[in-house]
Amino acid sequence: MAERDTDVVISPTGWVADQARVYEESGGTEGTGMNGVPCLLLDYKGRRTGQWRRTVLIYGRDGDDYLIVASKGGADEHPLWYLNLQDNPDVRLRVETERFDARAETLSAAEKARVWDSLVELFPNYAEYQNKTSRDIPVVRLTRTDG
Repeated sequence: MAERDTDVVISPTGWVADQARVYEESGGTEGTGMNGVPCLLLDYKGRRTGQWRRTVLIYGRDGDDYLIVASKGGADEHPLWYLNLQDNPDVRLRVETERFDARAETLSAAEKARVWDSLVELFPNYAEYQNKTSRDIPVVRLTRTDG
């Protein structure tokens, strides 16, 4: 896992980078939400470079697990972070003040159907995003692995 924050490349998207810096530099006391919706920091390993990367994502919960949606605003292609998780499912999360290791797994169609409505309730734009694309938007379960 990424041992030091300096080993991680932050998203090149301006607002994401800004929020990620505030979130991490505050130790998870600031930047933890977007318009009232909870966000986490996802550190993942690049499938081509092996470089650790960081992005900010909205999350929902399913029991003790975290759920993230690979929506990319309803684009017809998957977000790069999702493609990287398919090759390297071991990740590191910051959820508010806590940092921990986790494993990513794409939900089956049945599992997605079970949690989708709660994710849309959390962030209604997900329904609009799914309607914009013929791509089935994946939902990813993040399960803590370090205790």
